[in-house]
Amino acid sequence: MTNKIYYLASCDTCRKIIKSLPEKADLEYHDIRQNPITETELEEMYQLAGSYEALFSRKAQLYKSMDLKSKSLTEADFKKYILEHYTFLSRPVFIIEGKIYIGNSPKNVAEVLKVLS
Repeated sequence: MTNKIYYLASCDTCRKIIKSLPEKADLEYHDIRQNPITETELEEMYQLAGSYEALFSRKAQLYKSMDLKSKSLTEADFKKYILEHYTFLSRPVFIIEGKIYIGNSPKNVAEVLKVLS
């Protein structure tokens, strides 16, 4: 299984995290704006994460502008929104050795760096 990072090239936080990765990190880089995630890829993330909600970003500006906060979203909604627009994927998402790391929390980034070094 290939180790991957799903990220947004225009995101400063993603760029900063990528810069901090060890040079020898063997990762397949997947820019989700240039190359939107497929349902198959999302399904793989879902299997590892256990829910679409775990992959969903409530920080996305569309989340606020579409007033999704006032709606009660189901797993099917989370999946639909993530597939519809890349900003709904919590970034970055690393899949390393069959384990998933979602988002940019310091704890998450530290775990990724530890696993990759």
